[in-house]
Amino acid sequence: MNDISIGGFPLDLLALQLVTGVALGAIYVLVGIGLSLIFGLMNVVNFAHGAFFMVGAYVGVFLYGYTGSFWLSLVAAPLAMGLLGLAVERVLVRPLYGRGIDDPLLLTFGLSYVMVESVRIAFGLTGLPFGAPPELRGAVDLGIGYFPLYRLFLIAFSLTVVGALWLFIERTSFGLVIRAGARDPQIVQVLGIEISKVWLAVFGLGCALAGLAGILAAPLQGVTPEMGIPVLAEAFVVTVVGGMGSLAGAVLAGLLVGIVVAMTSLVAPDMTKMAIFALMALVLLVRPRGLLGRAGALG
Repeated sequence: MNDISIGGFPLDLLALQLVTGVALGAIYVLVGIGLSLIFGLMNVVNFAHGAFFMVGAYVGVFLYGYTGSFWLSLVAAPLAMGLLGLAVERVLVRPLYGRGIDDPLLLTFGLSYVMVESVRIAFGLTGLPFGAPPELRGAVDLGIGYFPLYRLFLIAFSLTVVGALWLFIERTSFGLVIRAGARDPQIVQVLGIEISKVWLAVFGLGCALAGLAGILAAPLQGVTPEMGIPVLAEAFVVTVVGGMGSLAGAVLAGLLVGIVVAMTSLVAPDMTKMAIFALMALVLLVRPRGLLGRAGALG
């Protein structure tokens, strides 16, 4: 394999970069699913999603420094973001239901600024260093070269979370209510189910997924107050490319965007951002509803 090259790049290097893209895409998948869940059920464009991603990383790093346990912070950070999401939905977002898509969008946009400035005041402007836990450091020989163990863990863990989420939505009664509520909330209410409690739970779940993605991404890029800004843009690209409200589409698009970013950074690092937006434009030209948008909300 070492003698084979494509475009001047050894095939081994391209294969390793492909795996790197899958690991990066795993982060985008988690963030994109959270965004799709909230939009698909509630029709709320959560502009604070990147801020939840960032605060989740800070909470995880703080707890890791306090307890010394990465695994505890991996559980506590999304739980904290889920609880914060519940409070935000109940106190701030809920009064705006029925007032169109603009008001919740502007509210969450302002909320993201409040969260970023609060973190800057509490932790400073320079950010915090954060590396992979000792048990996940090192590299594994994949036969095509050595690959960081933490990135392999990231892929496996994210796939496990996505699988569990799929089972929850497809195989549980509450998941059935979520899917029914995404298609026709009035019918769900007629059946005696309080749809506001479903919206509350889904908003909290979406924010928890953002927080989980934040702590998982922390060892890859460090932790700064601005880390949620580019992720928010990429999460929207994932949601649009996959199809608004489509979970399967978010998974497919997240991995695709991760691979595009990784491959572009290899051949033309300065064009990485342009590449993902070019991908979005190309997909929308061919499929205006996104890759799996026809499946419908939460399809």
